[in-house]
Amino acid sequence: MSDQPTPILSGIRQRCGACGVGKLFRGYLKLNDACPYCGRDMTAADTADGPAFFVGFGVLILMAPFLFLVPMSPLPFGLKLLAMLGVAAVVTLLCLWLLPAAKGVLLNLQLHHKAEEASFEKPISSPES
Repeated sequence: MSDQPTPILSGIRQRCGACGVGKLFRGYLKLNDACPYCGRDMTAADTADGPAFFVGFGVLILMAPFLFLVPMSPLPFGLKLLAMLGVAAVVTLLCLWLLPAAKGVLLNLQLHHKAEEASFEKPISSPES
């Protein structure tokens, strides 16, 4: 088995994908410019809105049944309101908890696979015979 950490497990632990030791973040979602342990450049990748999309989509799929069933329940309006506030709090806390791990995974995968922004070049035309 290889000693090199996998990008996914390192990202979940919010560690560098190259060494598995250095921290990815210097704040809640603020990336380090380089790994404090091995010096790997972290500025080469940009996760953009990917982590937020995947986390939000996944959490809302899990919580959608509650968002539909609570308003249709025979509970009094006050209890429905409290239940919906509780569901909203759970959605918010789950998203905030999962977001750093998702950003770490996507960043490590981008760096591991040397992913770049797409560039479209004009195709070279072949000489006609």
